[in-house]
Amino acid sequence: MELSELLQHINSLGESDRVNLLEHLKSPNIDVTNNDLTVVTGLWNIGRPGRDFSHYIENFKKFLEIPVNMFIYIPKEYEYLVWEKRSSKNTYVKVYELETELKNLYAPFWEETQKVRTNPDWYNQTGEDGWLKSSPQAALEWYNPIVQSKMFLLNDVTIWNPFNTEYFIWLDAGIGNTVDINYFTRDKALDKLLPYLESFLFLSFPYEANDEIHGFKYSEMNRYSREKVEYVCRGGLFGGKKEYINQANSEYYILLQRSLAQGLMGTEESIFTIMSYLYPDRYRRYALDSNGFIVKFAQALIDDKVELEAIPKTAIRHSPLVIDISKLKMSVYMLTFNFTHQLEHTIQKWLKHDKWLQTTRNILIDNSTNEESRESNKLLCEKYNFEHIITGKNGGICGGRQLAAEHFNESDSDYYLFLEDDMGIHPPDTTEFCRNGFRKFVPNLHDTVLKIMEKEQFDYLKLSYTEVYMDNNIQVSWYNVPQEIRSEFWPLYDRLPETGLDPDSPKTEFNNINVIDGVSYISGDIYYANWPTVMGKQGNKRVFLDVKWAHPYEQTWMSYVFQECKKGNIKPAVLLASPVDHDRIAHYTPEERREN
Repeated sequence: MELSELLQHINSLGESDRVNLLEHLKSPNIDVTNNDLTVVTGLWNIGRPGRDFSHYIENFKKFLEIPVNMFIYIPKEYEYLVWEKRSSKNTYVKVYELETELKNLYAPFWEETQKVRTNPDWYNQTGEDGWLKSSPQAALEWYNPIVQSKMFLLNDVTIWNPFNTEYFIWLDAGIGNTVDINYFTRDKALDKLLPYLESFLFLSFPYEANDEIHGFKYSEMNRYSREKVEYVCRGGLFGGKKEYINQANSEYYILLQRSLAQGLMGTEESIFTIMSYLYPDRYRRYALDSNGFIVKFAQALIDDKVELEAIPKTAIRHSPLVIDISKLKMSVYMLTFNFTHQLEHTIQKWLKHDKWLQTTRNILIDNSTNEESRESNKLLCEKYNFEHIITGKNGGICGGRQLAAEHFNESDSDYYLFLEDDMGIHPPDTTEFCRNGFRKFVPNLHDTVLKIMEKEQFDYLKLSYTEVYMDNNIQVSWYNVPQEIRSEFWPLYDRLPETGLDPDSPKTEFNNINVIDGVSYISGDIYYANWPTVMGKQGNKRVFLDVKWAHPYEQTWMSYVFQECKKGNIKPAVLLASPVDHDRIAHYTPEERREN
């Protein structure tokens, strides 16, 4: 229907019918039947020679009719295309400009990519008149930064996860160039995809090479893959369960970084292929025909005839890093004293982060000494869904800490986070680093710390490497252990300074660094402090309940925990990140500050 005909039709309707039609046009209705899958895609105009961008737009419009949850990266100028077809109930748009967001995402690889792309030794490897020199990855500045960012873009969506799904795939917005879009719209092939996404799925096609694959030297691909490469994995459709995507993202990042540093570059398909050869048990494959078109896979889905390639008997079996935290319960204990506006200031900071104070059980330990504060704190608890424990006295920081430990021990929560009311968290738009070079914003922090605790069974995990006065590379326990312990562990440096801090005090002894979901953490004799720390039942009991003091001090716990660490009885760790933002806006008198 032409626009003039549409307007004429609208004007001919009665008032009620006209309102209903306009509402429908404003919020198109596409029924999603597979609610546990998110399809991720992106569309940018990079001026590809020989292909007018209007062709991509027409294919994209058809793509938008696929009845799935969609997460779409797109420049602002083309966002309107999405809302002409779809509604916000099953579509999330992330405005993503090339010069800002995409370039920032790809920043670690940008210079090396452009250096390789413009190197005659690379683009002439198929001959001065060969295909590579005029190929998009050689001729276009943005081609490889986009295609080689697909894995990063997909991984980010598993963290934001606006539709709360378990499975995610990348599907090229221009997939209609090679596949009849009716396979996905009319026949709903993607509704049958989930059984093949339990790990990570690639589609591959046979490939005979002599010198290079997509520009990546063939001999080097064989070396990276540890065997002769005989197929290539496609970049048009790939994905899996979110935990496997997180793991794949880390492996992809390392391989991309290493190969570019050596002057080796193809496209994202080159790295995908290497990954599938290295870990065939983790990256399952469906074999396409030699033309590489995924129509074969789409038809097999519709016909229930998908057969994945068998895992080679000689393949090393790798333990997948899949940690189920879906049934775990987290509590947050917050300690406050007299200043309600300080408390709300900190609560609002944590609410900017996914799940914290939203899906957690929240308990306020109220040490306030005036009735006005208690009453206003009560209203705040009702507003933000906190349980309100009024102690009736200024029991001090450590008194509140002990109360939290005892209350948690009797609860049905698996883990808890303890906060003082000035212990905020840096906002999601933070791009700064702490003085030790660690990032201040950690996406998906709630789920990541649960996965770390479940995997490692730490007794406690400190959330911030950098604190106000101390950093976790310093063994602060040195100041607080008894002299005989100091002499036992530091016999050559066992004298405390007469005043202040010792600039050469002993350093923390670290053990291992590991990574989960792109977040690094380190174990060792990490000193205990009242800074935000996540504990489970076991760690809580070992730190606070096996031995109890009538009047506990932070220094007492620090000394005790250090000695238990050295005996092998307590196992702590700290994030290699600094998300905690110590931000006191209301100050009480020195006389009011108590430990217990």
